[in-house]
Amino acid sequence: MAGEGGGPREVAAQGWFDRAWQWWQRARGVPGYERHTLLLVLKSTLAATLAWVVSYYVLDASSPAFAPFSAVLIMQVTVYQSLLQSLRYLAAVAAGVAMVAALGFLGGPDLLTFALVALVGLAIGRWPALGVQGSQVATAAFFAFATYASATSGTEKVTQLGQIILLVLIGCGIGVVVNVTVAPPMRYRSAEYGIRSLSTALVELVSDMYPALREGELDEERCRHWRSRAEQTGGLIAQARDGFRTAEESLYYNPRRLLRRHRGRASFEGYGAVLGALERSLYQVASLTRSLHQWQEDEEGRHDDRAFLLGYADFLEALAQIAQVLGTVDEDSLAEQSRQLRRLADEAQRCCRTVTDGASRAGLPLADPTRPYGVLVVECTRLMEEFQHASDVLQRYAGQEL
Repeated sequence: MAGEGGGPREVAAQGWFDRAWQWWQRARGVPGYERHTLLLVLKSTLAATLAWVVSYYVLDASSPAFAPFSAVLIMQVTVYQSLLQSLRYLAAVAAGVAMVAALGFLGGPDLLTFALVALVGLAIGRWPALGVQGSQVATAAFFAFATYASATSGTEKVTQLGQIILLVLIGCGIGVVVNVTVAPPMRYRSAEYGIRSLSTALVELVSDMYPALREGELDEERCRHWRSRAEQTGGLIAQARDGFRTAEESLYYNPRRLLRRHRGRASFEGYGAVLGALERSLYQVASLTRSLHQWQEDEEGRHDDRAFLLGYADFLEALAQIAQVLGTVDEDSLAEQSRQLRRLADEAQRCCRTVTDGASRAGLPLADPTRPYGVLVVECTRLMEEFQHASDVLQRYAGQEL
């Protein structure tokens, strides 16, 4: 007798249903991966269906699948990529079909001609100008050769080969039109997502560091952990950069940008300044953690100046506050955020001067490579410059483009 909870199949089915329902709720609720995926599937379905109607019912083509295949293939994440890839794909198909026409009429539809078609098609596909569509040269050539070989007359051969190019052109055209007119992808917010991920990583790392500096708890294990975390931020930086490029690219030829209250590339200069500041700051903090870790290995935890470490802890805390605000940068509230950043930057500047002036007055061995003081002072200045620049850029664009 089965238990009240049902058998394994019923439990698995219920779990699958629950996950699907949660996915659907996320797609409906907030813009994100789920909604973008759903829109891409629906738009691709619409483009493929329209292309099939034109190729099969209107043109009565002998190979109508070329049109919907082409429509789905060039349905890219941005309008710009759809246009670029459709041109490359059309060029690749045209090259493959033209090559088959030339070699076929010269050598006939035999095995040696096919081998030559494969060789030339694969060689043309290596042309860098075709990008990721290079492999489509050989693919189109193979389909074109099959069509050429099955045709019974010279006129039919020419007609069928020309029809392939026409169907690809129709499919690409329909795909681009659907992508442009039906909820064209606007990844503007992905620039903010990338900034937020770097800001979170920086704030969490620095927030672990300044209390330990303030309390003088700089043991070797703790410094090694900081160094390991700082060295693992490279992947986050790469993802943030990719997100920023996608966001910027999504504006190209996108009609939705005309509906935005704020338009233009100037806004991305502000986002780019923040992203660059966070990226370089993470590298500089990584240098700082390496110096602290090496110092612990050499000095076995001895610290020469307690006041210097206290001042540095105050500086890192001020930077963490700035990074936290930068991580929540939003075009709709930039004016308020810029005022907050100005106040925090002034406080960080004061802490930075305390560190640099205090190191000089205390006569710390800044030039000694075996001590971290010189590196700490240099990184203090560099970090302040980065955050000050990002703050200045955002203040300049507050109330303008961003």
